[in-house]
Amino acid sequence: MDDERAQAFLPYGRQNIDESDIEAVIAALKSPYVTQGPLVEDFEAGLCDYLGADYATVVCNGTAALHLAYAALDIGPGDEIITAPLTFAATANAARYLNAELRFADVDPDSGNILPSSVATLVGPKTKAIVAVHLGGLPCDMQELRNVADRHNLWLVEDAAHALGATYRGHRIGSGLADLATFSFHPVKHLTTGEGGAVLTNNNLLKERLDRLRHHGVERCSDKFSNKSPGRWYYEVQELGYNYRLTDFQCALGLSQLEKQPAALKRRREIASRYRARISAGLGDYVSAQRSYDDRQSAYHLFPVLIDFDALGISREEVMDSLERQGIGTQVHYIPVSWQPYYQERYGQPQAQVGVHHYYQRTLSLPMYPGLGDTEVDHVVDSLARALGQQLPAKVAS
Repeated sequence: MDDERAQAFLPYGRQNIDESDIEAVIAALKSPYVTQGPLVEDFEAGLCDYLGADYATVVCNGTAALHLAYAALDIGPGDEIITAPLTFAATANAARYLNAELRFADVDPDSGNILPSSVATLVGPKTKAIVAVHLGGLPCDMQELRNVADRHNLWLVEDAAHALGATYRGHRIGSGLADLATFSFHPVKHLTTGEGGAVLTNNNLLKERLDRLRHHGVERCSDKFSNKSPGRWYYEVQELGYNYRLTDFQCALGLSQLEKQPAALKRRREIASRYRARISAGLGDYVSAQRSYDDRQSAYHLFPVLIDFDALGISREEVMDSLERQGIGTQVHYIPVSWQPYYQERYGQPQAQVGVHHYYQRTLSLPMYPGLGDTEVDHVVDSLARALGQQLPAKVAS
């Protein structure tokens, strides 16, 4: 890779749309079905094959996926969910759409993922579900969360927006480790449909409910009608649903992107390995990558590093500004949801959570996407070293 490309601006994430993706969308637009056609079920089947799940319901975005997942579990007024505050607001907001309440658990200070031990202390008579957020693509400890859920007869949901392709103890996230798993197909995610999302489950009754809620609560199966059908045109609105459908041309893009997902995931892991080697070699006293575990593989939607800004005597804002001047975009994932004004006004000042505070104060997401070359990875780490006032040793071999 030449120096000119290495010096081009590198965002923290970006989509990759190639000619095969464009051709797939054009073919869908020329077909008889622009929406509610066969490509919807084809995309759902493709997701099931890739993730090892029995059923998928694709929807218009990742927030809609969370909303439908909670609704399908009858989460509503008087119920509580327990989740991690280190997530995008949609994880919590979707529960509030249903007038449910939130309890925020603490997280591991070196991974940002929810602590099962903290969850266990928060379970109460109103708790209905635990929602695990796989931050950056790193799976939570699903077995321990499953144990807590089963002990208290709770639903377990995965917010897997970052985790397409991630594995926990040899099982793909979304394959049935939880009762429901939600995904996002926003442009910076592993695959994109422009905007889009999905809910995966192995429960056929939940699948039927998800499909019905996706389309206004409409039921077309005569075996499930409340009234006698007068003819083939008949349908029933059996509950209050939504219009969360995904179009056929978006599903065409999703199917095309899904074919490339194994190679893209492999490249993300190669990039992460190079980042880890370079950072460990030269910045290890002050910078570390997100914690890793032997029993799980991250999908590396993000590459968050943890920087001891206090020890270096520099602010995160100063580091981000320096990196931007060097052509590198970074981001902070996330400002804790429990610190946001809406949730502070509803629940008061958040309780002291050592893990949340420690992770948030140090985290910074570096560029991570499959199109990132080795020279660009080296440029990011060298630029980070300059921003921190450090010197790195020679680059690792390509």
